Amino acid sequence: MAEESFELDESFLDPVVQDDPFVAYATLHEKCPVYKVPENGLYMVTKYEDVREVLTTPSIYSSRPGTGAGGLNEASKAHAQVFEEKGWVKGRTLQRTDPPEHSHYRKILGRVFTRRAVDGMIPRIDEITHGLIDQFIDRGHCEFVSEFALPLPGIFICEQLGLPAEEYETFKRWADAMLAMSQRPLSPEEAVVQAEYEVEAQYHLAREFEKRRKEPTDDLISALVHAHQEDEPFTMEELQDLMHQLVTGGFETTTSALSTSMWLLLRHPDQMQMLIDDRSLQKNFIEESLRFDSPVAGLWRTAACPAELGGASIPEGSAVMPRFAAANRDAEVFDSPDKFDITREDLHKHVAFGLGSHFCLGASLARAELMSAFSAILDRMENIRLIEPLDDQPHKFSFFLRPMKELHIEFDKV
Repeated sequence: MAEESFELDESFLDPVVQDDPFVAYATLHEKCPVYKVPENGLYMVTKYEDVREVLTTPSIYSSRPGTGAGGLNEASKAHAQVFEEKGWVKGRTLQRTDPPEHSHYRKILGRVFTRRAVDGMIPRIDEITHGLIDQFIDRGHCEFVSEFALPLPGIFICEQLGLPAEEYETFKRWADAMLAMSQRPLSPEEAVVQAEYEVEAQYHLAREFEKRRKEPTDDLISALVHAHQEDEPFTMEELQDLMHQLVTGGFETTTSALSTSMWLLLRHPDQMQMLIDDRSLQKNFIEESLRFDSPVAGLWRTAACPAELGGASIPEGSAVMPRFAAANRDAEVFDSPDKFDITREDLHKHVAFGLGSHFCLGASLARAELMSAFSAILDRMENIRLIEPLDDQPHKFSFFLRPMKELHIEFDKV
């Protein structure tokens, strides 16, 4: 049974714990499956079945944003004020609504990310993948995050949106600003700076919306501008929110998955050799990487009513986080969950992409990018090894993502 008075030996928000949270997850599985984080009052759900319940019961655990039981803090107020005064307060669309409202937005975007649609994107993904490798293959080494894991999804999502691919680094900076309030605690001053970066992105996107209204094109922005919700075009606030989700989802999550997957192979040379010897294991390798170290650790929900879960009493209005990364290490579901094993047979159970009505729309695209990346890497490189020791904390601090700082590798050209 969970005890709301239970506290971990080290704060869950400690950068050391955030960098390697898996010992904390194991402790919480055993002693406090639904853990109230003392610093922010968030109820963090760690057991697999409890996470499933949160993700599949929107009537109790809503995706509509709340203010938490204690209301907005000063940083959140300062952040919101910037949009009220200088930009657009984002509408509630795909990620921030529940069915049936959510279903309308999902239906429109879902057409873009069907498996069939993604299959048609694979030749271009492969082209970008090989083009990036061409830039460092003769050198025999690269910084994997900045030279490959970031530009691959960055260039592709920019092209899909109809934005200049060479500007992906600018959009990455904007994506970071869009996620800043969710990544780590900010001071009010820091929150204002990040909000102003995002407002800069909003005005850039607003100009793109206007261009597409006047001259429709064959890209995702144009499709959204000319889409209709109940016979009405999307408002500027709705468009800004949809773009917020597409830009952030198109960058950080796939970049993290690519970087982490490479890092896992380097840390487990026996598994790397197994993959080299039997390339039919590649899909399993990707799914095991997603399970073992999930690129999105969890997402927010709001308790729509008082709830009981995992032995904890959750007050109405409380912030709740189903922790995907913890659920994917639950020993009651996965055999030897802390073992990285690309031959395991229970991978269909992992929840790295969520579950239920909010299952990640871009899951098929992310998988396609991962398959393209590692097919090309294994075709063109061998004897891949780490050339610089990683930082004691190899990840940037983030409460819900797993961004690696850098990953310097060297290799022999095939």
